[in-house]
Amino acid sequence: MLSYFASLLQEDMDVRLSIQEALSMMVGAYTNLEGAQLTLMEALVGSYLVKPEVQVRQIAVKFASSVFAPDHIPSRYLLLLSAGDPREEVYGEAQRALRTCSANSENESTPLKLPSFPVMVSHIMEKAASRMKTPVKFVTTTSVLPFNPAAFLEIILYLRMCLAHSAGVDPSCQSLADMQDQAPALGCYVRELISNDITAQDSSKNGDVNPVEMYISLIQQLLSAAGGLQVMYCLLEIVSIYPERLAASLVDKIDWIKNLMSANKEEMRELAAQLFAVVVVALPAPELKSKIQGLIKTAKDPHNPEAQHGSLLALGYLIGRYLDNTKTKNLQEQDETIMTCVETIGTLLDNGSPLSVAAITALGEIGRNGALPIPDEGSGFTKKQLVENLLARIPSGKETNKAKERAIRTLGYFPVGDCSFSHQKMLLQGLMESVEAKQIELQFTIGEAITNAAVGTKSTAARDVWIVPEEDYRPCADVKENDVVKWVLDQVLNKHIGSVNPHVRQASCIWLLSLVKKLSNHQEIKSKLKEIQSAFISILSDNDELSQDVASKGLGLVYELGSEHDQQELVSILVDTLMTGKRAKHEVSGETEVFQGTSIGKAPDGQGLSTYKELCALASDLSQPDLIYKFMNLANHHAMWNSRKGAAFGFNVIATKAGEQLAPFMSQLVPRLYRYQFDPNTGIRQAMTSIWNALVTDKTAVDKYLTEILQDLINNLTSNLWRIRESSCLALNDLLRGRQLDDVVDKLPEIWETLFRVQDDIKESVRKAAELALKTLSKVCIRMCEPCKGATGQKTIAVLLPCLLDKGIMSTVTEVRALSINTLVKISKSAGELLRPHTPKLIPALLESLSVLEPQVLNYLSLRATDQEKAAMDSARLNAAKSSPMMETINMCIQHLDVSVLAELVPKLCELIKSGLGLGTKGGCASVVVSLTTQCPQDLMPYSGKLMSALVNGLCDRNTVVQKSYAFALGHLVRTARDTSTEKLLQKLRSWYMEKEEQAYRTGCTLTIHAISRYSPDVLKNHAGMVLPLAFLAMHEVSDDEKGEKEDSNLWREVWQENVPGSISGGIRLYMKELIDISQKALQSPSWKMKAQGAAAMASIAKQQTGSLVPPHLGMVIGNLLHGLPGRTWSGKEELLKAIGTVVSSCSEQLKEPVPGQPSIEEIIQAVLKECRKENVKYKIIALKCAADVLESTKEDRFQELVDILFPMIKKSSNGTVGARSPKEEEDDDDENEKVKERHTESLLCAFSTLGKAWPRNADTQRCYRFEVCKLMCERLKLSTWKVQHAVLQSMNAYFQGLLILEKEHSDITALKEILTEACPALSHSLENKSYASVRTEAISVIEILVKKLEDSQQWESLTLDNRNLLISSLSTMELDSRPDLRDKGLLLKKKLENLN
Repeated sequence: MLSYFASLLQEDMDVRLSIQEALSMMVGAYTNLEGAQLTLMEALVGSYLVKPEVQVRQIAVKFASSVFAPDHIPSRYLLLLSAGDPREEVYGEAQRALRTCSANSENESTPLKLPSFPVMVSHIMEKAASRMKTPVKFVTTTSVLPFNPAAFLEIILYLRMCLAHSAGVDPSCQSLADMQDQAPALGCYVRELISNDITAQDSSKNGDVNPVEMYISLIQQLLSAAGGLQVMYCLLEIVSIYPERLAASLVDKIDWIKNLMSANKEEMRELAAQLFAVVVVALPAPELKSKIQGLIKTAKDPHNPEAQHGSLLALGYLIGRYLDNTKTKNLQEQDETIMTCVETIGTLLDNGSPLSVAAITALGEIGRNGALPIPDEGSGFTKKQLVENLLARIPSGKETNKAKERAIRTLGYFPVGDCSFSHQKMLLQGLMESVEAKQIELQFTIGEAITNAAVGTKSTAARDVWIVPEEDYRPCADVKENDVVKWVLDQVLNKHIGSVNPHVRQASCIWLLSLVKKLSNHQEIKSKLKEIQSAFISILSDNDELSQDVASKGLGLVYELGSEHDQQELVSILVDTLMTGKRAKHEVSGETEVFQGTSIGKAPDGQGLSTYKELCALASDLSQPDLIYKFMNLANHHAMWNSRKGAAFGFNVIATKAGEQLAPFMSQLVPRLYRYQFDPNTGIRQAMTSIWNALVTDKTAVDKYLTEILQDLINNLTSNLWRIRESSCLALNDLLRGRQLDDVVDKLPEIWETLFRVQDDIKESVRKAAELALKTLSKVCIRMCEPCKGATGQKTIAVLLPCLLDKGIMSTVTEVRALSINTLVKISKSAGELLRPHTPKLIPALLESLSVLEPQVLNYLSLRATDQEKAAMDSARLNAAKSSPMMETINMCIQHLDVSVLAELVPKLCELIKSGLGLGTKGGCASVVVSLTTQCPQDLMPYSGKLMSALVNGLCDRNTVVQKSYAFALGHLVRTARDTSTEKLLQKLRSWYMEKEEQAYRTGCTLTIHAISRYSPDVLKNHAGMVLPLAFLAMHEVSDDEKGEKEDSNLWREVWQENVPGSISGGIRLYMKELIDISQKALQSPSWKMKAQGAAAMASIAKQQTGSLVPPHLGMVIGNLLHGLPGRTWSGKEELLKAIGTVVSSCSEQLKEPVPGQPSIEEIIQAVLKECRKENVKYKIIALKCAADVLESTKEDRFQELVDILFPMIKKSSNGTVGARSPKEEEDDDDENEKVKERHTESLLCAFSTLGKAWPRNADTQRCYRFEVCKLMCERLKLSTWKVQHAVLQSMNAYFQGLLILEKEHSDITALKEILTEACPALSHSLENKSYASVRTEAISVIEILVKKLEDSQQWESLTLDNRNLLISSLSTMELDSRPDLRDKGLLLKKKLENLN
């Protein structure tokens, strides 16, 4: 400890705080020191208390207060010194230690220990004497003190505490009024102390000084230097309690006391005046008279108001003490002096505050101790005039409350000192009529005054308050009686208690309480107990809390005074009132105030609704007289509640006295009292709490009556009165908090359900109270569901879950749903293994709630959104459901599943997957399945088939988001399924794809296979022979420009690419047979779309397997394609033709070789040409393209048959063409149908392309058609759009390339000249087309071929001079062409033609 204190002096501030904390924690270790160690500790603490560091002093104070006993004098002295420390943290700690030791002792139920008064005084005196000889003394401008004033004040107050403790009274009193009540007890002790002549223990140092004298000496020392109200009181108290012995010691200090009577503070002057009276009254008569005359002189001098005020008070207290001392003597010589005093005081009665207050006080003190020496009536200053003067002050608005209280008290004193006071009843009547609404606190003073005035000379007010306790006072036997208690009781009970004015009733109740309390043994009181009891009970139902409180206290007093029969009757009436709400009824007259003030509102004319008459008028103003009943009911409602509260006040007082009689009612009372403690009305709540504290002393009472309390609260939760509902909720909240509820587990569901109902209450405060109770209930239940609770936890979960799932989550009240969900989530986190048996019910219920709790507006929006918006919205909805608290709870539950639970859970889950309605539920089910596959794959294996079957049924859902969820689940589920189940699934999906035409089935199939490929690739590889051919076929889905179909084909392509080793062609080779089989099935499908898809797949096989597609596969492919051609044209049939074209183009060489079962080229061409004759233009174009590709690749001559198809087609398309049009003309031609134009154009493009490709190298065929074809092309070249011109020139290119007469072996100059004469003008026309470079490019290309062919075959003569010049002229225009390549070619050809000349 020494090292710590040393460090505290040296270390930095941060370190000091840690050392300070460590020392604080060490204090407890030193509490049992003894002997030398204790002395050493005392020395150490004393040395540290004077250190400059505040932390050191603070810790030293803590050690001084904690290590030593409360009666250890040296440590108390050290604390007293510290109480004068300049720093608040030090003096505050010291003051707390000195003043709270008694409280600590009481809490520990140990006897109070404070130092003995004589010993402590002696110790202080000794220390004071020694300090005066050292530099530590405190020096002021006028005096020297042993201690600084703050410490000195604390010393005096502590000595007062020690004096009170030694006298056997409570030393912890702080207020002067409470301390004065202890004065008689202190007086007994001081008298004993002085009579036994107890002196200081060490008389060698202090002489034979009595401890009381030392105490007075210390007080005088401080008072002379620093003053202070508390110190002044201590001096007055010690002298007043034994004036015979102690007053004499201050006789030589009279002038000093007189100076104190001129102090600045009014209270200080009053105390000094009392001290002056105590000291001076014992002086001999001449000196006393001299002092009185001096006071009269000062009192008349207005130049010093403070001295005037003090002198007035001193006169009153002095004359009062003098009269008290001379009651038994008959001394006439002083009457004249006293009369002069009273008249002097009377003249200052109207001088204004504070002099008037002092004058009233002085008159009261004189009147209390004797008769006023003034006339009863007449002119001048008389008793009647004085009474009227004082009564007039009570209702006056000019007077202060202090002046009014002093006036009332003085009025009450007059009959006490004067047995023949003739105005006694007038005085009492005046007091009773001085009732004002806003002067409630004055009524208590009036009550005391009425009591004193009623009993007169026998009043306890006549005693010396410093010496005689109230209960021990006995009036002199020879005193003449002036008792009017009977008359007063009659006035109060018959006139004032029954008043219609609530303020009068309230005041009379206060007076009656005072009468019963002060005059409990008076015969008149005892004879009228029944009437008084009835009066108090009638006041209980008043709407004023103070009235009820006073009435209840009165009932308590009446109960104590009554006989056993009276007591039983009173208890019975009060219990009945508390249980049933019965109340005393007041007669309602025209002037009755039903509502005080403006508690309801205002009438139409603005007047307050105070009386019955105004209520009737308001109802009439509204033309609804029946409203008056509602107003009265409302008043009755208020009265009923207040009556209960009134019963509570009375019950509180009686309960402390009637415990045995209340025992039979405990089981009924405890539940109600418990609930009333939480009443929304503050007054009721406070009253009931005080009853509870008085009646229920057993701390285990709540646990003892837990079942009864709980049942009462449950019953009252649905009361038709909102206050009861609210208080029940608040009480339930308090009852549940931190309490073991193992015995009432069965009531939990009822509590939950009832609170759910109250949560939807019409009143907001009730809803909030219910919410508070529910939150507490939730916390308690969560704790009860922890695994450590064992069987109780299991039982709690069993009773809670049905309630929360059926009533909580499904509630229409948002707050109820939120709390139920929150509770379930927390239970799932805390319950752990206990939750396992309940998961089969919990998980499906939570899954259903995912949809039920979703706002219905989302379904509405989803139904009316576009497909794209719907997909995005539904996806967001599903994500929200998956991240919801319900899903979190489900995931918690899944962690604790095992085989036994799965057997019960899976059938319910399957049923929910099949019958679930909402998006959230369906998506949640799929998510649960995925979680099961990862959490318990082995346990799930026996049930995978059932789950798979259920999920497959949902795959064809119209909602793509649901489809994706189910597919995702299946993608994971196949990992835990048996191979046979997986194979059945894949077969079903394959059959769906091949046979079902609805897009939902195909999409479901696509998503599932893709999910399996992504999440269970090993499973897919095991069934690759079944899945991958389907994927290949599905890759070639013919799109109808639907986004979904394009996405599907992309997913299939991904499946193929991810699972096929190497390139696409390698995969085709690997699965060739399976691919051909599935494509063949597709081609044989009744669905045209599937046929087209099969054809596309076949084409892809042929294209990817160029040279590798050999018999027998080639025959199978081409045979299947041809097999699909016959019959009507259907959407997608074009794919067959495209596939035939691709296969024949890729495998023409293999097809030329005859193979059994393989169609010949002739058969293929014949089948294709047949399709070319179909009327459907779009289809016909595709067929012609196919025919062109086939004929081009096989070099077969079928030109004659094609001519029959193409020439009419060209001529038909050209009928609508008037002539060649410029681009501007095309733009202006708005009237022509665009689609017809496009179709015509496509037909011409296809026809000329086919002519070119099908142009045979057969001399006979060419001889028949060469000129006709050339003429046809030349005509179209001049009369067509640029697109057609471009196609014609390309066709012309192929025509001249294959024209045999341009070759030397087949030369025919005449025929060639004719053809060239036809072709050259047309080509010149195209060369001069300035608008389209592509046309010029193709034209130059054709001329280039012609020139080259003519040059190679030496047939220049077939090109006539005119044609040559025409070409040269056209080529000349190319010199200005924007394209360099065309310029160069044109220049080269022009030179070549010019050189021929």
